[in-house]
Amino acid sequence: MCINKALTQNIASEQVLEQPSAADILIVDDTLENLKLLSSMLTEQGYNVRKATTGQMALKAVQSLLPDLVLLDIMMPDLTGFEVCKQLKSQPQAVDLPIIFLSALDTPVDKVQAFEVGGSDYISKPFQIEEVLVRVNHHLALKAAHQEICSLNAKLEARVSERTQQLTNAHHRLREAEAYDPLTGLINRSTFIQQVDIALSLSKTRTNGVFAVLIMDCDRFKVINDALGHLVGDELLQNLAKPLSRLIRQNDHLARLGGDEFAILLNEINDIDQAVNVADRILSVLAQPFCFRGYEIFVNVSIGLVLGNTSYDHPEQLLRDADIAMYRAKASGRGQYQVFSSAMDGEAHRRLEIETDLHRALKLKEFRAHFQPIVDLATGTIAGFEALARWQHPKHGLIPPGEFLPIAEETGLICEIGRSIMEQACHQLQNWRQEGFSALMMYVNLSAQELSQPILIEEIDRILAETQLPSSAIKLEITESSMIQDLQTTILILNQLQERGIQLSIDDFGTGYSSLGQLQSLPVNTLKIDRAFTQQLDGTPETVGLVPVILGIAQVMDMDVVAEGIETEQQLAQLRELGCRYGQGFLFSRPVDAQTATQLIRSDNRW
Repeated sequence: MCINKALTQNIASEQVLEQPSAADILIVDDTLENLKLLSSMLTEQGYNVRKATTGQMALKAVQSLLPDLVLLDIMMPDLTGFEVCKQLKSQPQAVDLPIIFLSALDTPVDKVQAFEVGGSDYISKPFQIEEVLVRVNHHLALKAAHQEICSLNAKLEARVSERTQQLTNAHHRLREAEAYDPLTGLINRSTFIQQVDIALSLSKTRTNGVFAVLIMDCDRFKVINDALGHLVGDELLQNLAKPLSRLIRQNDHLARLGGDEFAILLNEINDIDQAVNVADRILSVLAQPFCFRGYEIFVNVSIGLVLGNTSYDHPEQLLRDADIAMYRAKASGRGQYQVFSSAMDGEAHRRLEIETDLHRALKLKEFRAHFQPIVDLATGTIAGFEALARWQHPKHGLIPPGEFLPIAEETGLICEIGRSIMEQACHQLQNWRQEGFSALMMYVNLSAQELSQPILIEEIDRILAETQLPSSAIKLEITESSMIQDLQTTILILNQLQERGIQLSIDDFGTGYSSLGQLQSLPVNTLKIDRAFTQQLDGTPETVGLVPVILGIAQVMDMDVVAEGIETEQQLAQLRELGCRYGQGFLFSRPVDAQTATQLIRSDNRW
């Protein structure tokens, strides 16, 4: 064995990378000369050295105090080094223990077996002490790095857990605030619709599941509000809620839908006559004047009433028909009720017309992709566009998406519309890239129904092949609610998309029901902050709300963030100050057609 002590010390001193002086090394070898030599050299390097001459001694030494590294001979009188290593690696506390074999056995089979039983490295005898020192130092450094990573991971997990709890608490507060009307304390429209939905579901499974929905509107409220002021108007609404609450049973629900509009859900009634009786009592009670603040105020209400039945599929349909009946009551002289009938189906007719026209519009390719720019807030330049569906109706002109998309979702036509918009968006992006704008990204929405389509991946592959676009140029947007409807299937589909290099974005983040645990399981690249959070920003720290939380989550998870709904310079400045990278909203541009979007790109605007 060739050893130049001075050379050894120089090499070792150059190679040691700030290893702890108290690092503990166990040497296991039945050759005393090797033990003495290795122990002497490692001790000189500042290591704490322990020795064992048999496998059993090594196991007891490790059990007594876990070392930082083991130098292990293979051929020993009681247990082989392979057996010792295997037993050590079976103990949870020693799973990550670096074990370096030192052996005269030098065949590939021996080396393979050494690594199979858990060895970290293999040094053949006769060994050079320089090599031993370098490899010891290397594995101790690896272990230290691993421990640092584990520590950082633990801190990250704690931070994510803390942020998750903060987000959950905020979400609970938002949900609670969103459930009730702050003025009257009654449930609001959203909560009322949920209760109607429950009643509708029960009516389809119970023989006694008859229920009714009443919507009422004050006939003279605007006159009172304008004459006496908003404070009196608000107090009137509060006073109006009190007698209405006394007229319903414990299992019924009274809500303020907004403004001066109230609604009642009557659960488990016998027939329509019972609901009519409640409407009569409301009109009778409200015939008496409200006296407060020195005023005597008379309030008339018009009531629309609809009986729930199995022909309804959605709670909004019941509210729609009750609303139609209420306006019929107003048109008939106010201060009365009307029960919805098929004769009042003008709005339903309009809906049917839209549904019919949707089928025709798909065949005639009347749906157009409009584009809203997504701006890099750091540079003020356009980084990409979101493709949005617009309907150019030959008779009614440009129909807003709020009128046709809900019907398209109900009828299942949303998938064909989405496919058409994606094709147009990809072709347009390819045109822009050929013009030289190669860095642009295209964001395309995927509905819940599209996510459940078995041919989704095949269609996306086809569109990308037709347009010859790189998959990395496309970013697909899904909402939190659509994401969690069938989480396992969603994860499978999104992983397939990610494998193709297609990026993924969660739209309206912060308004759905996904947890950080779910978020971590999805291959998401971007979070889009819902416009409800953005529009609260007014330049003051008190209005930032959940925006910093969402930005923090994105930073921890290495995601981009796009803030939606930017409409003012104050909002833009505050988002930049908070470190948000991308933004979108009317401040930059409304959704525009392809020609106008092209002009925006060419103009090289900087916001």
